[in-house]
Amino acid sequence: MRKVVSALFISLDGVAEAPDQWQFDFDAEMGQELGKSMESADAILLGRVTYTEWAGYWPTVTEGEDAGFANWINNSPKYVVSSTLDNADHWANSTLLTGDLAAEIDKLKATEGKDITVAGSPGLVRSLIEGDLLDELVLLIHPVVAGGGRKKLFADDATLTKLELVTAKPTSSGVVIATYRPVR
Repeated sequence: MRKVVSALFISLDGVAEAPDQWQFDFDAEMGQELGKSMESADAILLGRVTYTEWAGYWPTVTEGEDAGFANWINNSPKYVVSSTLDNADHWANSTLLTGDLAAEIDKLKATEGKDITVAGSPGLVRSLIEGDLLDELVLLIHPVVAGGGRKKLFADDATLTKLELVTAKPTSSGVVIATYRPVR
């Protein structure tokens, strides 16, 4: 059975929104971790906000340092979780999932293939964790307090959820890459 895996940039104060505004460095070790994530996955889950933002950007990237990621994400099957979108026709290889989240994830996990990665989409990641649908959470924890009223990965009133640490390793820029799995 396939796994659903998320890798998110997060600040020390738990902010996962808009890392482009507070991520101060991107080192080789972070690139390697995200490269491993791409190699181990052949399908992508996206929330509505990330889909809407990325559908207008990634298809336009054809060269430069982001061309490899653009090629991978543009050509991979993408599953968009939304209760408000009418379709996911703005980005090739995208399918809109509008039914029960647990049932949709179970169907995807039962298909043949590699891991299913969650790209960005901290709200979706939160829903997957709350529904016990996420198999692995990789946090790239930046040594920065983002503040500024940005959205955190977990709300202050989040339900108690126990995770086990699988690995943790610091990078040359001081980011800690920590991999967690739910305790089931």
